[in-house]
Amino acid sequence: MTIGELIERVRSYTPSAPVEVIQRAYEFSAGVHKGQRRASGEPYLTHPLQVAGIIADLRLDVPSVATGLLHDTVEDTLATLAQVEERFGPEIAGLVDGVTKIGQINFTSREEKQAENFRKMLLAMARDIRVILIKLADRTHNMRTLGHLPPERQVDIAQETLDIYAPLAHRLGIYWIKSDLEDNALRFLHPEVYYQLKRSVAKRKAEREKYIKEVLSALLKKLAEAEVEAEVTGRPKHFYSIYQKMQAQNLLYDQIYDLVAFRVVLDTVGECYEALGVVHANWKPVPGRFKDYIALPKANGYQSLHAWRSRAAPATCTAWPSTAWPPTGATRSRAAPRAATGSASPGSARCSSGSSSSRTRRSSCAR
Repeated sequence: MTIGELIERVRSYTPSAPVEVIQRAYEFSAGVHKGQRRASGEPYLTHPLQVAGIIADLRLDVPSVATGLLHDTVEDTLATLAQVEERFGPEIAGLVDGVTKIGQINFTSREEKQAENFRKMLLAMARDIRVILIKLADRTHNMRTLGHLPPERQVDIAQETLDIYAPLAHRLGIYWIKSDLEDNALRFLHPEVYYQLKRSVAKRKAEREKYIKEVLSALLKKLAEAEVEAEVTGRPKHFYSIYQKMQAQNLLYDQIYDLVAFRVVLDTVGECYEALGVVHANWKPVPGRFKDYIALPKANGYQSLHAWRSRAAPATCTAWPSTAWPPTGATRSRAAPRAATGSASPGSARCSSGSSSSRTRRSSCAR
């Protein structure tokens, strides 16, 4: 990731963004972090650049991206918060301060109740939800590079991630970050399980890719026949979800068959139900496996229909109310819904809806 690539990424979803702020933040961060190195031996500046890149993947605003570049300047350099405010204004200084304060919290308990209290405390102390999103981006990159730390630190940070940060990402509906955090936590907490799963998944890669291609083609055809315009994608289930299922049901990897999920993106909640009807009509559902989160939303505002299917094409439909996402400073569009989309349950189809610049609602259906 270079500063030029970062700026282009931001321009891809906000063409008129004041990217000179990002350039100035990069130059300031490069100056105060000069000479510092990460545990990997890389220049320290690689970390804030990667964090800013993840923030751009979330499609957050320029102050958030700039904060990604500046988030460690007050804690890890001689720079002061007053200097940050003088150069970048009170909004960015407030975000940097919020991320710094969260970084200073010592999570000492692993009890489930206490972990929930910590998560509530984080949400309460962050007056701006962007602080939490930036911290999640920071933790995501730290988990990706955790292998350079001593083993005992790896275990402590991985457990903290699993207890505090992955559930926060889940609560906010950012399922791709949740999956990333959980998979990397598994890699350090249970390395033998993680690498065995990795080998097992790799063995069936060709079969899985063939299956995804066949189902995508069939599902698109059936939706077209029903005159339902849709965007369809498929993905494999992530490692931690497979591990959880193996643990909960005492199964071996070869005994799990629902390892692939599909998402169908539509324009309205009504079309979501219509698409689910298409799936019902063409693929046999699994008895007793249906959940209506549209009628009964989850506590975080997540709305979906989950209907598991047989091997041919499972499905889950998910609909977000237009007020549920994006948070302040974020943008979304049908073309790039990563910030708001979650990972579908294996063998399920999902529909999601939310506000968009060109449409009043957007729905997606995923398997």
